[in-house]
Amino acid sequence: MKDLVARLDDKLRAKRESFDKIPVVDIAPLLDGSNKQRVAKEIRWALSNTGFMYVKNHGIPQDFVDSVFDVSRRFFDLPMSQKMTLHVSNSDVAFRGYIEPFGENTDPGKTKDLKECFDFGPERSMLEGPFFGPNQWPSSRPEFRELTYRYHQKMVGLAKKLLQGMALSLDLSESYFESLMRNPISIQRLLHYPPQSGYIGEEIIGIGAHTDYGNLTILAQDNVGGLQVMNRDGEWIEGTPIDGTFIINIGDLIQRLTNDIYLANMHRVVNTSGRERSSMAFFVDADFDAVIEPLASCVTDSNPRRYKPVTCGEHKLGRFAASYAHLAKA
Repeated sequence: MKDLVARLDDKLRAKRESFDKIPVVDIAPLLDGSNKQRVAKEIRWALSNTGFMYVKNHGIPQDFVDSVFDVSRRFFDLPMSQKMTLHVSNSDVAFRGYIEPFGENTDPGKTKDLKECFDFGPERSMLEGPFFGPNQWPSSRPEFRELTYRYHQKMVGLAKKLLQGMALSLDLSESYFESLMRNPISIQRLLHYPPQSGYIGEEIIGIGAHTDYGNLTILAQDNVGGLQVMNRDGEWIEGTPIDGTFIINIGDLIQRLTNDIYLANMHRVVNTSGRERSSMAFFVDADFDAVIEPLASCVTDSNPRRYKPVTCGEHKLGRFAASYAHLAKA
C-alpha cells in the first residue's frame, strides 16, 4: 500500500494559498447588462495579475455540465482499440479526434503528458485547412455526440459574452473582438487523467507547464483537483475546484494584443489524488488569418511595443507542431 501514495518531486509542489489568489468574478451583471463596467474592472484586475479567474453565475446549468462529464467518462472507458479508430491523425491538420496518453506533449523538452483527450469543433463536411474539418464521432454513442456538441455551442455563446467583458476591460467597444472572429478557430477538448502513485517527477505528469495558444479558455473541472497556476513570484498555486464555477484563462494572442499588460500564465496538471480526473476545456481563438498585434493604447514609453504582427493561424499551428506526435512523424 505504501507505493500507492504519491511522493512529489519538490519542483512539482504547489503552494496552498487562499482562493482569492485566483479571483472569483460574478459575471451575472455582464450577462444581464446591469453592471458591465463593474465586471470589466474585475476582469482587468484578474487578467493583468493572474491571467486566470473563476467565474460564477455564468448561466450554464450544473446538471447539464454533469451530464456531459458523464458521457465523457463513459467514452474514455471504451477499449483502447475502439478509441484509436477515431485517432486525431485521421483528421490530418483539422486536429479532430482521440489522442492517446503521451500522444500530445505540451512541454516536450521536459515532460510527457499522462492524459487522454478527445477534440472536436464546429461541424465541417470536408477538410478546409488547419483546424477546420470533419469531426470524428463514436458511432455507437449518439448521446455522446449530441450532448458534447451542445456543450460546445453553449461555450461559444459564453465565450462571446466573456470577450465582450474583456473588450470593455481594455476600454474598447464591447464588439471589438467580433471583427477578428467571424469564423474563429475553436476546439472543445474532453480530458481524462489516470491517477499516479509512487514517486512523481517532472518527467511524467498530467500536462506539462505551458501557456494556452489563443484568445480564451473556459475550463470545467471535476472535484479531484490537480490544476496548478504560476504566480508572479514563480510559485505554483493550486487551482482548487469551486462548485458552480468555470475557470477562465487567456492565451498567447491576448498577451500579444495587450503588449504584456494581460498575462497568458503558465499552468500544468499534477494529479496526485489517487483518483481519475476529468476536465473539459473549450478554446476559442480568432480567425485563421486574423492579424494580432499590440493595441495602440497598450504601447507607451514605459511599455514599448514588444511584439510584431502575427496571424492567429500561424501562431497556433506552430505551437501544435511542437506538441503532436503524429505531426512529428509526418
